Amino acid sequence: MLHVVKRDGRDARFNTDKISNAIKRTAQEIGYDISESQVLGIIQKVLNYIEMSGKSHVSVEEIQNLVQKALNDSGLKNISMAYSNYRAERTRVREIKSDLMRAISKIGVETDRDNANVGNNFSSKLLRIASESNKWHNLSIMPKHLAKAHENGDIYYHDLDSYNLTTNCLHIPTRMVLERGFNTGYGTINTPKRIESAAELSCILLQSSQNDMFGGQSHPDFDNDISIFVHPTREEIRKEYEELGVASDKIEKLTEKKLRARIHQAMQGIIYNLNTMHSRAGSQVPFSSVNLGLPDSNDAALVCEIFLKEYEKGLGKGEQPIFPNIIFRVKEGVNREVDDPYFYLYELACRVAAKRMNPTFMNIDADFNKEYYERGYKPATMGCRTYLMSNVNGEPGCAGRGNIAPVTINLPRIGILAKGSEEKFFRILHERLETCKEALLHRYDVLKKLKVKDLPFVAGQGLMRGSEGLNQEDSIEPVLKQGTWGIGFIGLAEALIALTGKHHGESEKSRELGLKIISYIRQYTDRVTEETQLNWSCYATPAEGLSGKFIKHDKRAFGKIKDVTDKDYYTNSYHVPVYYPISIKNKIEIEAPYHKICNAGHISYLEVDDCPDGETIMNILNYAYKHTNISYLGINFHIRYCKCCGTYLHSNELACVNCGSSDIQGISRVTGYLSLDERFGPGKSAERKDRVSHVGNNHKAYKI
Repeated sequence: MLHVVKRDGRDARFNTDKISNAIKRTAQEIGYDISESQVLGIIQKVLNYIEMSGKSHVSVEEIQNLVQKALNDSGLKNISMAYSNYRAERTRVREIKSDLMRAISKIGVETDRDNANVGNNFSSKLLRIASESNKWHNLSIMPKHLAKAHENGDIYYHDLDSYNLTTNCLHIPTRMVLERGFNTGYGTINTPKRIESAAELSCILLQSSQNDMFGGQSHPDFDNDISIFVHPTREEIRKEYEELGVASDKIEKLTEKKLRARIHQAMQGIIYNLNTMHSRAGSQVPFSSVNLGLPDSNDAALVCEIFLKEYEKGLGKGEQPIFPNIIFRVKEGVNREVDDPYFYLYELACRVAAKRMNPTFMNIDADFNKEYYERGYKPATMGCRTYLMSNVNGEPGCAGRGNIAPVTINLPRIGILAKGSEEKFFRILHERLETCKEALLHRYDVLKKLKVKDLPFVAGQGLMRGSEGLNQEDSIEPVLKQGTWGIGFIGLAEALIALTGKHHGESEKSRELGLKIISYIRQYTDRVTEETQLNWSCYATPAEGLSGKFIKHDKRAFGKIKDVTDKDYYTNSYHVPVYYPISIKNKIEIEAPYHKICNAGHISYLEVDDCPDGETIMNILNYAYKHTNISYLGINFHIRYCKCCGTYLHSNELACVNCGSSDIQGISRVTGYLSLDERFGPGKSAERKDRVSHVGNNHKAYKI
């Protein structure tokens, strides 16, 4: 009788099925069709090796060594290598796990009170745990097959360090919170009475929310929400003039002039604050987004106008503000047409975007947006592209809601494994979707153990829908039912190349297949929504670091495959590859259908040469919004300015034309937000170098 000595010292009967399953799974991961007879042959070799040793008790490590030897002796060195890589990964997990598990488990439940200034929120816990160690802790607590799917690059669990600590992102119900006041932990902040106070507190809302969460936060209707503090400020100014005895016929004009000056000061304060104040224990400025452009009143239009003008000015020397992301919402009858009452705001937004790359633009006339708008719910999004409106557990809309957690599928790997077979592709895709569902439900079970006190601001102060009426010791499960659970994807272009030889920008067949693939994901999430009564959705993942991580896995497993794994990045979500020359018109038409399918978030980027003008940007947007169902668009170009004097430069100017300095700062858009060029990760740096400008149809300088 042969026995296996497990790592914890226990004895167990030798089971050949475990060897068989391990070999088959490893072969499947690298796309090798191994026969049953080959598997049985390897097992027999292992048994022969043990018999030759004369042992009746063998350790797990010894058996794994013998499996690897048998694979090599059978000429299956590629499977042996993949098996070895997985063993090494699991060994690393065990080594990290052994010393940390008890401490991490304790801190994950409750931060110690050695320092009275340390709270019990997300940031405080991460300070104690350290991000990387908590990732491995979270891998260790999930079922092994789920951990393995992440480790080997089949799918990716976003923000794994936060898996057991918090949720992703939030559209803040800004007006509600400002009108009632709030408490950040040390006392009540009363309702502001002036526009300056409201503006400052709007920044505090973003900062405090971010300290509780791992994703970004937004003001979903900024100009309307802040505008309620314009009239009290106006009345205060008018009263001051009356008390000074100013002639009544001059008061109105002087009041409006001073009011504008104070709004300018307030909006400048927001932009300065969001580029200087830090969250998450000082690790970053808040990842913030501001939605505007659909004013309900002239006061809201005034806030929108002045905010855009202050962003256009930039920071102290005119430098580019990195945050907030600004989303200008475009709507026929409101601002899109020349005769619309707020057309001048659309013109201004295009002018600012031509200089600052912000705002990005959202089409409220896209049918899936218009449907909600006509029901009284204003769609909004975030710079990271998070979008949510539908809700199976209550009222639709985005205020007080966000994405709870996303997971992303490695589509190029499925394309490689399918070996040209669509049937096999969809079979593997379905298996990946089932794994994603299981993983997100596991995350749900972990997160519902959190209490309101673990998210003291966003849940404790009632910013999250579902937290109303909950006590500090209550589970946050009602909140989890209001948010969304996103299944995302990366590298559709490379998956199509692996399947058909061409991506969707160069082949009509691939174009149709691409829509079929992403529609399959959407149909799956719709079905699971009905099954579980949770809000599942299809996510066009904004893959920043992930674009480089997945391809590294696949290069190791499959080697360099032309136009698939021969770069340092996979193409973002459903985008046409950045290196492929294509007209603006064609790119818009190819990517537009994905916006409706990807109901967890979507964006399309159009790359133009530096220094476009506002008319160029409006021409592009008007074509897109009048002729397609596309929604969220960003116009990309490379910003360069002098760090000494703030002067903006063309791409061919190596030194400042104003002061002669060669200390030049470059700014590019990463995946939804602007960044200094030198802060790009390796994958995105490689992608940025490959980007080519799109041209207008028939190469007529963007005139579509």
